[in-house]
Amino acid sequence: MASFSCFFGSSTAQRTKRIFIAGATGYIGKFVTREIVARKYEVVSFARERSGIDGATSAAQTRRQLEGSEVRFGDICDIDSLIGSGIRGERFDAVISCLTSRTGGIKDSWLIDYKANCNVLDAAKAAGAKHFVLLSAICVQKPMLEFQKAKLKFEKELMNSGMTYSIVRPTAFFKSLAGQVEALKHGKPYVMFGNGELTSCKPISEADLARFMADCLEDPSKKNEILPVGGPGEPVSAKAQGELLFGLLGKKPKFRKIPIRIFDLTIPVLSGLSKLFPMLEDKAEFARIGKYYASESMLALNPETATYDGAATPAFGNDSLKDFYARILKEGCAGQELGAHSIFH
Repeated sequence: MASFSCFFGSSTAQRTKRIFIAGATGYIGKFVTREIVARKYEVVSFARERSGIDGATSAAQTRRQLEGSEVRFGDICDIDSLIGSGIRGERFDAVISCLTSRTGGIKDSWLIDYKANCNVLDAAKAAGAKHFVLLSAICVQKPMLEFQKAKLKFEKELMNSGMTYSIVRPTAFFKSLAGQVEALKHGKPYVMFGNGELTSCKPISEADLARFMADCLEDPSKKNEILPVGGPGEPVSAKAQGELLFGLLGKKPKFRKIPIRIFDLTIPVLSGLSKLFPMLEDKAEFARIGKYYASESMLALNPETATYDGAATPAFGNDSLKDFYARILKEGCAGQELGAHSIFH
């Protein structure tokens, strides 16, 4: 273990700051880790031995993905593992958590979005960290789902902890808007709820979001703040996303409209059955998640009017959705797989 003087030398200003990253193997976590490494911080990333979709990523692959950081393995849900295998009695200047539930299911949400983040907060205190940067979600401003309630409860714990915090609430990711690309390439219609204008978002790229989160370490205006953030440009509806894809493909737009009331039929049935068959609880929750994303915009919510406001949703970065679509239409969707998160956004 490094000596005490390594962390608290005579010239604090010249000392490289040490950052601990939890959730480093997640979709956003990988980009955040690479961005922090690129900024010449000393980075320790914490991960499971088997990560990725269905645990398909090995420890060796994880080390390659997070090159430049010191990768340590353990169980984020076990505080003893987190402190023993991750923190190891060392000192860190800041902690970044990119943890998020893998499924959005009820138990998984409270286990990861709340409890695991509480473990990271306790570990951060043990390591003497002064700043905690949290990846949250803009949808928690209107909490109707278990994962939103779990995230909000941890946000409150963090704000009451006495630690400097930066709570980042991004809108939809580019990845979450890529699910229909392959279908459209093969002549299928673009599927949307209602007329496709029910919801809008200001999607942000993973690289731009990573830069925003890294800026939280350096920008005083981002400390002790809740930070909603979207990408550049105007809000885009589901219909506009489809039109953009068809335009890039050089095809005439073809849409399939699904009535949103389909959720009003399935949710009560699944909810009722889940009282008799508890294994259906998550199925009912997934239906509620589906309805939420089909009916609620991923934009800042005006508390006075209770309406979504694109102009009030901060824009950041340079990556456009059009350029993203053009790239994956040319190169394919490798690396954009949603896995258990395919229901989101």
